[in-house]
Amino acid sequence: MTVSARKVTVIYDGECPICRNYSQALKIRESIGKLELVNARDGGPLVERIIDWGFDLDEGFVVIIGEQYYHGAEAIHRLALISGQSDLLNRFNFWMFKSPVRAKRLYPFMRFGRNSLLALLGKSKFSAG
Repeated sequence: MTVSARKVTVIYDGECPICRNYSQALKIRESIGKLELVNARDGGPLVERIIDWGFDLDEGFVVIIGEQYYHGAEAIHRLALISGQSDLLNRFNFWMFKSPVRAKRLYPFMRFGRNSLLALLGKSKFSAG
């Protein structure tokens, strides 16, 4: 993937500990650009635009690379392709989600885990919050 230095934005659910920790642990390659994390629960114009465009943040997080928007399994696949492999988590992320087929098959289990964890913690889903 050849991408000149750009901003990479990850819009995630800050109430979900897994989503929050995953987003904060990401390290993208410096050659790709700067990583910006946006907690969707904080709202704002970008989050409103994402929702207006039909992205369901309960179905998956959103990644913006340059002018391209990715959601759910495609988002995690794209992050895997641009993530650095400087530590164990990022190497695992790359190995696990570099295949778009594998990302698509695994993502529903991740979403189920997120929803289950939110329920256990007594937190509402994004759309219910």
